[in-house]
Amino acid sequence: MVTIQEIEIKERGLLAVSRAKELGLPILVSEVHKMDPVNPLAFFNAGKELYCGERFFWKDPTDEIVLVGLGISKQIQSDQATDRFFHVEKEWEDFLKNSLIFNTYTDIAVGPVMFGGFSFDPLKEKTELWSKYADSLFHIPKYLLSIIKGQTYLTTNTVCTPHDDLSLFSKIIEERNLILHSLKSFHQNNTASLLETIEISPDQWKESVDEVVKELTNGPLKKVVLARELRLIFDNQVGAENVLNRLYNQQHESFIFAFESNGDCFIGASPERLVKKSGNEIFSTCLAGSISRGETEQQDRLLGEKLLNDQKNLIEHRYVVEMIKEALEESCEEIILPDKPQLMKIRDIQHLYTPVIGKCYKDTSLLQLVERLHPTPALGGLPKNAAVEKIRQVEALDRGFYAAPLGWADYQRNGEFAVSIRSGLLQGEEASLFAGCGVVADSEAESEYLETSLKFTPMLRALGGK
Repeated sequence: MVTIQEIEIKERGLLAVSRAKELGLPILVSEVHKMDPVNPLAFFNAGKELYCGERFFWKDPTDEIVLVGLGISKQIQSDQATDRFFHVEKEWEDFLKNSLIFNTYTDIAVGPVMFGGFSFDPLKEKTELWSKYADSLFHIPKYLLSIIKGQTYLTTNTVCTPHDDLSLFSKIIEERNLILHSLKSFHQNNTASLLETIEISPDQWKESVDEVVKELTNGPLKKVVLARELRLIFDNQVGAENVLNRLYNQQHESFIFAFESNGDCFIGASPERLVKKSGNEIFSTCLAGSISRGETEQQDRLLGEKLLNDQKNLIEHRYVVEMIKEALEESCEEIILPDKPQLMKIRDIQHLYTPVIGKCYKDTSLLQLVERLHPTPALGGLPKNAAVEKIRQVEALDRGFYAAPLGWADYQRNGEFAVSIRSGLLQGEEASLFAGCGVVADSEAESEYLETSLKFTPMLRALGGK
């Protein structure tokens, strides 16, 4: 029996085939259906067989927006360093130009959405570690699950070329039904056990901290953020599904993300929003200064009070607040900023935190805001360009997507990007974890080293290492 939905799809398919032939160009056909609730982790898992290496997952700290993408209908990628944010936005807008979008719903992040991010520094020499990721990389998925304020939608994105016919849309219906059917039958993979943890050049890293401290004492630099790597070896292939599941349960109050590319998976749980745009409202986060959580309620409170009164951390935090305010002022007619920071407490760490809200001008571009804000002094340093240049010189690590903007943008110019810290790169039976800290004039290499060790904890636990 042919359903009304299938007749509808074929009618839309005829329209798409006709338009693609008429224009002589590939055409995006995007259609949205409301669904009964679906477990987003189960949807990610359901794509393992057909789409492993072509999936993404995103959840914001409040569970207001959860996105899961399977397959790639269009990839936007570039290793071009100049104007990379502009070029991604232009290619996205060009792709949408002649599209057929069947979406009767008003929620953001429903319909065509691109997901991905940018490398921390496109001028840094690229290594084998990040060879599967271009410096700018975004996927427009074939199938997008959007859970927006508890409502569930499925967007199907099909690219129809002038050579296609209606059989393309029959295939899409079959494929989609297969995914939805497999939601019920997925079994969790065997877990991989950690065999070895390798600190990558710890003495060299401490020496680079000492070197930077000398320059901060005598030069124009105020702060430089230095990061390091921990390499983990396992007895089996590390399943992104298992790690994601643990992060989802252990770090639920963070941005949970996974982004696959050519077999590797960049995954993490970041507490830090870079920027969110919803209509003309802008939200950002100033996050800098950290201390561990206490074992008792009283110890936790005392540690929090110590952080709130620590001059080194308060100065670092003020740098971030000033820079983010300045970056947003160009695009906003109004900015609301509290006078002093508060505490953000996540499972293993507490941070100094100042939320920022703005009202932006009508034509403000999300990716232009991302470009202005990246990297904040919490991830790069101050002054911005000089700090990034110093990182490029002294840091042995190829950061790739670590500490860089990762997130989504929809076809109506809404979107959100997090700063992809507390993260790791899964590569078969191995994984790399990344952590950094702000080096200032009175920094000590050993205490900065211990701070990075604390920041490895969330990902280490998710990988079975703690």
